[in-house]
Amino acid sequence: MPRRRKGEAVSGWICLDKPSDLGSTQAVGRVRRAFNARKAGHAGTLDPLATGILPIALGEATKTVSFLMEARKTYRFTIAWGVETASFDREGAVTATSDARPAAAAVGEALKAFVGEIDQVPPAFSAVKVGGARAYDLAREGVALDLAARKIVIHDARLVEAPDADHAIVEITCGKGTYVRALVRDLAASLGARAHVSALRRTRVGPFTEARAIALESLEALCHRGGPLEALLPVETALDDIPELAVTTEDAFRLTQGRSIVLLPRQVETLKARLSASRMVSARHERKIVALCEMRAGRLNPTRVFHLT
Repeated sequence: MPRRRKGEAVSGWICLDKPSDLGSTQAVGRVRRAFNARKAGHAGTLDPLATGILPIALGEATKTVSFLMEARKTYRFTIAWGVETASFDREGAVTATSDARPAAAAVGEALKAFVGEIDQVPPAFSAVKVGGARAYDLAREGVALDLAARKIVIHDARLVEAPDADHAIVEITCGKGTYVRALVRDLAASLGARAHVSALRRTRVGPFTEARAIALESLEALCHRGGPLEALLPVETALDDIPELAVTTEDAFRLTQGRSIVLLPRQVETLKARLSASRMVSARHERKIVALCEMRAGRLNPTRVFHLT
């Protein structure tokens, strides 16, 4: 007799507004328990000290997490001048100080050098793996690390305001793998100063924005009242840039069985005009996603199949 899986078959996305002092894994656990969901995961770690958008996938939505990892992210953060810490945030031990307080105009000008594809060395206190161990674990043990630079992309960076001589508020839009703390480290060095991140908030991850976000306590209260589905976004929310194709009942069945389907010539032409380099297509039946498919030689070949009731 097959073993019964624990939890409910809940599928969809939660656009969580993560509070400070809570790890991403802890946040996922609390959301999963609130829904009593069988399966949950997140798209992009957010530091415990940071707040803001943490997209959490439940059930079948976990099959779309990889697509969201490539999405652009927007961060707004406060730079505190004069003090550098081991972790480059307010939690780390002080490692250096400086009397330099860059002027707002100088900060805005210096940010321009960090826009585009750049090389960035991750901070020692990061999730980068070194010999099978996490860098932050080694750093906490006092191990000296020499991490290699990685290519990242920062699409936009601007100075929002400088409320006083000791602080600057900056907003960036970037690709995956970008460390704000490392950016602040390098920005300060370019200005002959020392600094750390005193506040960090992620305001956007692809289609997940502050307008869609819900606070963790509000979500838990909603689930307690029996209305959790009000906060649940569709599984396909993470696939907003992938073209859709409505399929027949017969073709939907074939796709869920892992079999390919043949497209009509007009369907091929329509999709070709909208396809990205990945050639991925979202096949839907009665407005529900059936499968993610790769289009090749006039056929749709399923790569991920969804079982939504």
